[in-house]
Amino acid sequence: MKLGSIIIISFIFFANRSVAQSVKFDNILYGVAYYHEYMPTDRLEEDIDLMKKAGISVVRVGESTWSLFEPREGEFEFEWMDRIIDKMHEAGIKVILGTPTYSIPAWLWHKHPEVLLTYRAEKKAYYGYRQNMDITNPTFLFYSERIIRKMMEHYAQHPGIIGYQVDNETTSYGVYNYDFQVGFVNHLKKKFGTPENLNKTWGLQYWGMTIDSWEELAPRDGITNTGYRLEWERFNRKAVADFLKWQSEIVREYKREDQFVMHCFMPSVYDIDQHESAEYMDMMALNVYHGQQDDLTGNEIAFAGDFFRSVKNGKNYLVTETNAQTIGWNSRVQQPPYPGQMRQNVYAHLGSGANMVEYWHWHSIHYGQETYWKGVLSHDLQPNRTYAEVTKTAEELQRIGKKLVNLKKENKVAILYSHDSNDGLNIMPFDRTGTAWDTQENNFYTNQLVGQFHKLLYQNNVGVDFIFPENPSFENYDLVIIPSLYIATDELLQQINSYVKNGGHVIMQFKSGFADENSMVRPQLAPGPLRESCGFYYQEFSNIKELSLKDNPFQVGEEHNKADTWIEYIIPETAKSLAFYDHIYFDKYPAITINNYGDGTLLYEGCMVSDSIQEKILKQELDRAGLLSPDQKIHWPLITKSGVNTDGNTIRYYYNYTSKSQKIIYPHSQSFDLLSEQKVESNEELIIEPWGVLILEEKN
Repeated sequence: MKLGSIIIISFIFFANRSVAQSVKFDNILYGVAYYHEYMPTDRLEEDIDLMKKAGISVVRVGESTWSLFEPREGEFEFEWMDRIIDKMHEAGIKVILGTPTYSIPAWLWHKHPEVLLTYRAEKKAYYGYRQNMDITNPTFLFYSERIIRKMMEHYAQHPGIIGYQVDNETTSYGVYNYDFQVGFVNHLKKKFGTPENLNKTWGLQYWGMTIDSWEELAPRDGITNTGYRLEWERFNRKAVADFLKWQSEIVREYKREDQFVMHCFMPSVYDIDQHESAEYMDMMALNVYHGQQDDLTGNEIAFAGDFFRSVKNGKNYLVTETNAQTIGWNSRVQQPPYPGQMRQNVYAHLGSGANMVEYWHWHSIHYGQETYWKGVLSHDLQPNRTYAEVTKTAEELQRIGKKLVNLKKENKVAILYSHDSNDGLNIMPFDRTGTAWDTQENNFYTNQLVGQFHKLLYQNNVGVDFIFPENPSFENYDLVIIPSLYIATDELLQQINSYVKNGGHVIMQFKSGFADENSMVRPQLAPGPLRESCGFYYQEFSNIKELSLKDNPFQVGEEHNKADTWIEYIIPETAKSLAFYDHIYFDKYPAITINNYGDGTLLYEGCMVSDSIQEKILKQELDRAGLLSPDQKIHWPLITKSGVNTDGNTIRYYYNYTSKSQKIIYPHSQSFDLLSEQKVESNEELIIEPWGVLILEEKN
């Protein structure tokens, strides 16, 4: 039984050029990555028969197979893939075809070893690993363009192909090649104009490092200047964006109007500019992996979905890879899912706005690095427990998928995410994991600061979007959360001021407003341009291990009444103090303040706080913004998500992340349980099975 999905596409024009398409699906796509070329025997017909019986509706192919498409330089072979796509199409299974540029053929590195990466300290990449090439190298780009064009010329008109994936999980891969350094210098020339401007902007007079010509600019190795290092990270992100836009533009020259372009992004969101990279893509797609068994929380699914949905301004996205059975590049952490977890994960993705879920992959591989990254079928290639759960899920999606597809989220809370602040705090870390002379590029901003806010919002069933400094759209939200905005332009800080003044509510963290867009500390009282909206200033700060807050102001357990890592010596002007430190010297400085500014409020955390305190603060500010709802009466390990479907009705998901049945009192209006096909009344007691899900439709 297959899930037929017609894709309806309309064009959006930008600057007289087709940039992206608005893509709609009439049902959820449910599928796998498929690599017949990895099979020990020819079993294409058997695999397709098993897929049809399981309800698989889409496969992704081709992204790892350059050496099979072009086994020798200039010799192209497509018949082997023609057979796969033809057979899938005959079976009614849709195909997404990948460009194979992330894993270069042996003949290419052998003839042109210069395409391989050079890392810092002149360490060289070797062949035998994927993603080992400089994506800006002209030779690599020449051969990449040729294989992409040959593939598109051959496949663009195939009726079975619904879309194209450009490259695979792309980053800049730690590139330090000479030609990349030359590209960086050319970027600086364009941005700063003259060496004199660069000297002034970066403060190169420090330690006498001013340059008189561009040729004198030293390579990245050994550089300590914070402006240089920040711009280097930006250039890395730009290189990835340029590469993906370049591939997308080539594919768009050939593809039909009823086909889409996308890329499978990784949810390690700090290392590339997702918005810029996807400019010529029709939708976002991502690969989400997570713990299983008792380590399954759904948090990674929610974070990735919220982030990538937000990159395309709320548009639905695709999940191109996620856990089937076990994952890992060895067999140290093998966690087959408990019964029900795979099915629950599918609905967790859909509840965040996904229109497709694909597993990596159909079958487990019998050799190579990913031997233990298992697919739907195990190494015996026979139907199993996982196959049965996929089949059950597909049957449900065939029945109710039209109610779930194209779900629109209507959130009033946003987190401001800054790539520059992540990089700036990597360059000048403040956590105590290293020494005063070390730099720890551990992405503390993303993982601990942004991560804490998102996790607690998720656990308290608060829908959240992400906004970005380049186009923050504050006006769409009633509450904006701003983790440590260490790097920011004056313009962005003034936008924050205006948002608060006009009635918005903000939760802001320490270090915000401290440095400008070139990582120069502002020569004024901190927090610089934010001083009026924050209602205080400070001149000193300190690392700390752990302090209690005086009199436990948020009424949490004493073991949770803690601040740690960093404090600022805040001196209030118009701000009201909400908490103080329980410390002989620090007790006169407020730990947390709130300021009424215009028609809005700005709550400021001058320190890191425990999850328990942060949770209390979030609920307090949600209440202040009028955003508390019955959903906040349900708490982790029970999770709920919601959105509006194409019929204009509200879809409500309820998930149980435990191995015990759980009860909830349904707090909304009369609804219809899509799975049981029963009415549900307001205040009715409902049971959610272990690792189960309820899906309710409320007519609006």
